[in-house]
Amino acid sequence: MSNRYDSIEIVKNSLGKRYYINNIYPDIPVTDNDIYIITTITDRLDLLANTFYNDSTLYWILASANRLPGDSLVPPVGQQLRVPAPSNIDTIINQYISINEIR
Repeated sequence: MSNRYDSIEIVKNSLGKRYYINNIYPDIPVTDNDIYIITTITDRLDLLANTFYNDSTLYWILASANRLPGDSLVPPVGQQLRVPAPSNIDTIINQYISINEIR
């Protein structure tokens, strides 16, 4: 599986200062196979990604599908989260790679 950090571009400005160009995340459409859960106080996006996808680095899929801010792995308690169907993960990852390779 491809590492999503591989597509983060590092550029230098005219003063030689390095900075990163943000990646673009795909829109993840709702499907009939999606799973819905209600979050509890012990939930974290990386742990949920590990539970559903066997890969904690795919937490960004949960964040993107639920339009959560990217600054925390902890979702709001008591919120319904949509977990994109595990059978669609390869498609989502390929869309992410495709969007970010074009830049």
